[in-house]
Amino acid sequence: MRISFNVPTLLGRELEYINDALEQKVISGNGKFTALCQEFLSRLMSGSPTLLTTSCSSALEMSTILASIESGDEVILPSFTFPSTANAIVLRGGTPVFVDISPDTLNIDEQLIEAAITPRTKAIIVVHYGGVACEMDQISAIARRHGLLVIEDAAHALHACYGQHPLGSLGDVAAFSFHESKNIISGEGGALIINNAELMSRAEIIWEHGTNRLEFNRGKVDFYNWVDLGSSFPPSEITAAFLYAQLEHSRDATDRRLALWHNYARELQPLENAEKLHLPHPPDHCRHNGHIFYLLAPSSGKRTEWLNRLDQRDVNAVSHYVPLHSAPAGRRFGRTAGSLPVTEDIAGRIVRLPLHLGLSEDDQSRVVDAVRHVAKG
Repeated sequence: MRISFNVPTLLGRELEYINDALEQKVISGNGKFTALCQEFLSRLMSGSPTLLTTSCSSALEMSTILASIESGDEVILPSFTFPSTANAIVLRGGTPVFVDISPDTLNIDEQLIEAAITPRTKAIIVVHYGGVACEMDQISAIARRHGLLVIEDAAHALHACYGQHPLGSLGDVAAFSFHESKNIISGEGGALIINNAELMSRAEIIWEHGTNRLEFNRGKVDFYNWVDLGSSFPPSEITAAFLYAQLEHSRDATDRRLALWHNYARELQPLENAEKLHLPHPPDHCRHNGHIFYLLAPSSGKRTEWLNRLDQRDVNAVSHYVPLHSAPAGRRFGRTAGSLPVTEDIAGRIVRLPLHLGLSEDDQSRVVDAVRHVAKG
């Protein structure tokens, strides 16, 4: 039987809560389950207000509106990320400025950020790849020196930490994903965390189509009106109901993924010791969440060979991002800050192994055996 890279998994009361939402007869959004999800995430983020969104892409788009990105403005980000990170900038008329990554974490290289700043720079977007934290102390210090906003693309990062601080609680705002490929899912879905209190009032307006409807709902105005930019960012209550059932079991789910992650690391360490491949080694101060387990092949040619041979052994291993700076839209809309040799090297060699809650011990053993076979061959 083929071992899939990802399998969406029910964790608890998803179907019961969806039925509950239907019985409430409020399914368009911002109802009971939206409130429950937002309260859960707010507690997780040390009390920061949270707005549930239709996707992480939507949360990132809200972030760039809040950052007042306009034509001619620049935002610094890694090239090794999903297009949504850059699209959020381009949709506001801004220019993505791509910076290289660190080989140890695959996150933006904080040592290169300051050199990429120009008078047009408005913000820095950090991406916590695989749930491993960027070096937020250094990045936050750079942002303060230059008066820049910090946006966390925390799509991979639920229940991961930088030191004792939850990822998503460290930037001015943060965007999470609950896409079916993530640790905790709702099919599609996301959330915006607002850590900068000065942005909260406007965030609510943007979230509600650019209107002050939430103020109207609270009885603070007699009627609501269109007052700013915005869109239809809240998800349906069906999505929120599914998500809340997942969030209730999210810590246990994270522990299970971490167990699988560490088992891969133990079993494949001899291959790294023999210099057949390279494994991830997250820094001790970055407590990750087991979102991605990857290995690096010796070369891009070997990576292609390995993926084909793993596929022949019914293991659905996959590559990852095509660097944005090399993509057609990246060349059209963005620019690079210097060369990006690490990004280009990693993107050509990375192999992601199956990792999901439905992965059995036997399945994982088969994956490990397949990797041993192709790496030694």
